[in-house]
Amino acid sequence: MTELKSLEDRVLLCDSLKFMEDLPDEVVDVVICDGPYAVTAHAWDAVSQIQQFNLALLRQFSRILKKGGAVYLFGKADCIDFIDYRPYLQLHSRIVWYQPSRLAQGRLSYTNNYDVICYFSKGKPKTFNLEAIRVPQLVELEHRRRCENVPSVKSGQYSKTVFNDRGKNPGDVWGDIKQLTYKSKELASRELLNTIQKPEKLMERLIKASSNEGDLIFDPFSGSGTVPVVCRRLNRRCIACEANPGFVRIAEKRLADLSESMSTLLLFKAPPEGAPTRCAEPAQALLS
Repeated sequence: MTELKSLEDRVLLCDSLKFMEDLPDEVVDVVICDGPYAVTAHAWDAVSQIQQFNLALLRQFSRILKKGGAVYLFGKADCIDFIDYRPYLQLHSRIVWYQPSRLAQGRLSYTNNYDVICYFSKGKPKTFNLEAIRVPQLVELEHRRRCENVPSVKSGQYSKTVFNDRGKNPGDVWGDIKQLTYKSKELASRELLNTIQKPEKLMERLIKASSNEGDLIFDPFSGSGTVPVVCRRLNRRCIACEANPGFVRIAEKRLADLSESMSTLLLFKAPPEGAPTRCAEPAQALLS
């Protein structure tokens, strides 16, 4: 296997399932897997048994994941039904990414307005940075403080749960991060809308919550490169795979544009005296 360091900060044109077979055990801190859903007619989504497909992924993720590392698996409501993932990973939450603005309208049943993001860890999570992902409180401060002073609350199970001016835990239903539209500045191509490209803000929340600066993130189905883009901006290391050459080119451009903008910002910010300088290299397409 090529030295891991040489694979970082780039999008590799390869089959991620085969690529993972050569990765050493316990080298990755976080896996963010936005892969097939098995619900569209696209060739990349042609999976006959999505649950068994995901089980095979989770088994492999468990092997390459460090103890305490996290996995975020995207899918639909049934993406991990009827499979036993417990020998490999511990499931903590099925986060609901709620999208009421979706255009599809069911005629025979209720329209699906959400995706799920299954949050696993390998044993007890080693990292959960709540302070980095707090969201605004939705309850009036005075009302919340009145509730906190009710005797049954003050002396009960939730007596330590108090109003926090910095915001609250985002919970497991996320309606505050909207899907991309044709007008979104970060949309790389109309072809990617609603299928391939997720908002940077969504990936940013996952990465900030379960990793620290310098940690290694693995993205097996990188698409247009949102995860590596966010990782570079947040000073995380990233190994990303994508089998579609066109998507790799889009990801390369996004990474190159980000490197250019970050270099421009550095021109206006003098580094501390004696600090080493580092210029991010443009992403490469091929695994060498």
